[in-house]
Amino acid sequence: MYLAGDIGGTKTVIGLFDPKRGSRDPIREEVFPSRNFGSLEQILDRFLGSDRPKIDAAAFGVAGPIIGGSCRTTNLPWELDEEDLSVALGTKHCKLLNDLESMAYGMLYLPESEMIPLNPDAGPRKKGNVAVLAAGTGLGEAFLFWDGHRYHTIATEGGHTDFAPQDVVENDLLRFLIGRFGNHVSYERILSGPGLFNVYSFMIERLCGSLHPKVAQALAEGEDPSAIVSELGLSNADAIAKETLDLFCRIYGAEAGNMALKILAVGGVMIGGGIAPKILPVLKNGLFLQSFLRKGRFANFMKSLPLLLTTNPRVGIIGAAEYALEMASA
Repeated sequence: MYLAGDIGGTKTVIGLFDPKRGSRDPIREEVFPSRNFGSLEQILDRFLGSDRPKIDAAAFGVAGPIIGGSCRTTNLPWELDEEDLSVALGTKHCKLLNDLESMAYGMLYLPESEMIPLNPDAGPRKKGNVAVLAAGTGLGEAFLFWDGHRYHTIATEGGHTDFAPQDVVENDLLRFLIGRFGNHVSYERILSGPGLFNVYSFMIERLCGSLHPKVAQALAEGEDPSAIVSELGLSNADAIAKETLDLFCRIYGAEAGNMALKILAVGGVMIGGGIAPKILPVLKNGLFLQSFLRKGRFANFMKSLPLLLTTNPRVGIIGAAEYALEMASA
């Protein structure tokens, strides 16, 4: 048996797997609200129960940087350590992966039917570096390095790099966010669930508007206002929400293009995360792709790159499960 997990600021998914059944067919899989628990060990105790199976290997994708086998999660007050988890699980093989590292690994095991192409002029997928981005609770970025024989996952904290505005509106957005967050404004302040609401707040100020009643109600009831903004924008029920989604997608496309250039992603760019599938109609309206392609002298190169969005919400745990299986069989 092997254990895998996808640990995020909002939810934690834990699965128990049998090598004979593979990563797409868990013996058991459960979703836990992350903030209801004080540690990953508490979740694992709940999941495994008193009659624990023998665990041969475990791997967990975690939203945060992994340094020396340890991690303090970015959006949770958790401290994780591979050695402590190995002891708790009774296994010699335990690995912490950055959540986007795990997602990138999982992308290798997805069929074409679970990928939506966003760049119609792209050529066929080639063997080469692949960029992976995912906006959700935060903005994750990782890449797959092709060594000529196989892929290796490499984690980054690229979501925390400086936001680079491209026009007057984005310049104004930067000034607005500096007023809120100080002199460092990262892409995650925009390309995430909380970031979407930041953009909406900016658009209200810029267009001299006011909160839509449904957004105000969500805030008053402690619900996620970004989800309401997305719904209003997708249905054209609120002009400011629609402008918010358009700006969000333009900036998302630009950052996807930035990452493709930085690693020369001839193998393509893959988009994951919880937000993209929910706003797919806006991602496909052309603004995302226009920003992705707008790279000056490298515009033709960008046109050749496959740009794919995954519709599989389990890609992170699939990657962690495949990594655990590889450790167990090594």
